Amino acid sequence: MEMLRTVTKAWNIPDVRKKIIFTLAMLVIFRIGAQIPVPGIDREVLAQTFDSDTGLFALFNLFSGGAFSNFTIFALSITPYITASIIMQLLAIAIPSLERLQKEGMEGRKKMASYTRYLTVVLAVVQAIGVSVGLFRQALISTDVFSVTVIVLVLTAGTSFLMWLGEQINEYGIGNGISLIIFAGIIARLPSAIQEIWSKLQEGTMSMVTLILFVIFCIVVIVGIIEVQQGQRRIPVQYAKRVVGRKMYGGQATHIPLRVNQAGVIPVIFAMAFLQFPLTITYFMSANSDASAFIAKWLSPSGSPGIWIYSAFNVVLIMFFTYFYTSVTFKPDEVATNMQSSGGFIPGIRPGKTTEEYLTRVMTRITFVGAVFLAAVAILPTIVSQLGGLDFHFGGTSLLIAVGVALDTMKKLEQQMVMRNYSGFLK
Repeated sequence: MEMLRTVTKAWNIPDVRKKIIFTLAMLVIFRIGAQIPVPGIDREVLAQTFDSDTGLFALFNLFSGGAFSNFTIFALSITPYITASIIMQLLAIAIPSLERLQKEGMEGRKKMASYTRYLTVVLAVVQAIGVSVGLFRQALISTDVFSVTVIVLVLTAGTSFLMWLGEQINEYGIGNGISLIIFAGIIARLPSAIQEIWSKLQEGTMSMVTLILFVIFCIVVIVGIIEVQQGQRRIPVQYAKRVVGRKMYGGQATHIPLRVNQAGVIPVIFAMAFLQFPLTITYFMSANSDASAFIAKWLSPSGSPGIWIYSAFNVVLIMFFTYFYTSVTFKPDEVATNMQSSGGFIPGIRPGKTTEEYLTRVMTRITFVGAVFLAAVAILPTIVSQLGGLDFHFGGTSLLIAVGVALDTMKKLEQQMVMRNYSGFLK
């Protein structure tokens, strides 16, 4: 009820209401575009392609909200942008000039954003070529150069438009635009997933016990995500008293909130984008080639034993990106320096280098808990479905992204309310 009251108050504020309406309008545009088909595609052949092996494409459909299986203008979704962001973040560590750009403030971030956009277009072109001349070649009505070029340009333009759409949400809306686009795609698939479950119940292919276990699993995951996302370690900070003129400043006690999951759902999104690389390679191969069969068997979530290898890589990548993204967003050295310059200190810890080492040690420990949780939620449905025979069509990864993005968006809305002296609903 508190949440509803806060949302109502937010809606009554003109500028916040405009941001909410703008965000919803952008997501509606995304869903409309996800229904516009790419020209030059035989829909009957396309349907047969997905009926023959839907497991291979589940990963791509997750990000695109079903646009990939329908081969619409947003079929590539926002994954090229995510991949480009990962590459630029890694290059910033290896290339000193890019690292300097990141530290140059607003202008440096603008240049990094421009490089990311250019790389996104390049990756989108490569992926569009692979999709059109590789994976969906049989569905093409005409394979001449002009037809293929049109398809590649349409797919690339669709990804570029989504990238622009996400940036508009970041600037004029509420929440992270890229995450909200993925969120909208996942939520859009919910009605069809419910309908599929209902059909299985009617046909007798799914028992009521299985459905109850699925609902319990969803509730446990959602509660766990909320608890971990909201969990934090509060580091006490004391500011020394100092006299300026005739006034005394400082002396107050505060804390540094270190979140258990500082990276949010970004590691899961990054890991899934990274795991698409071997499957993307199969676009350029013949469906009957040995290399394609090897990837489908050993590295695909639909293969056996590939599903276990895929899950293992997923765990490793999620934990890696959790630590990586946390190190990008939280700088213990900067926090320690700012604290020392302001006369602040952690009780029992020397200011400066010792404080930095202490913050690093604490952050490393609590990040491990968050990383293990993210990895467990991502692979738990796979393990349960293999050992228990349950089919989690709307699994842990989908719930993790959906709930995580929803919480992040609510926090952004809460920040808007706090700026206007309203009590938030996320405690």
